[in-house]
Amino acid sequence: MSVKTLLTEPNNILRQISKPVEKVGEEERQLMRDMLTTMSAANGIGYAAIHIYVPQRMIVIDIDKNESKNKLKLLMIK
Repeated sequence: MSVKTLLTEPNNILRQISKPVEKVGEEERQLMRDMLTTMSAANGIGYAAIHIYVPQRMIVIDIDKNESKNKLKLLMIK
């Protein structure tokens, strides 16, 4: 798992239309792990894949900052 560079406003890349996730394989799982690692390092509560330069419809959300990091949720939007 690696910490990725985060895009911030203003950046036109954040306005790109991301592509649907067709399947969840090892590459997608690794991307989600990297997104979680990046989110934790940035003390964030949620990020979309586009925030790390990946135009796929994927987000990670920390639903409760008071709970264990094991409760982070992974979502893919079709």
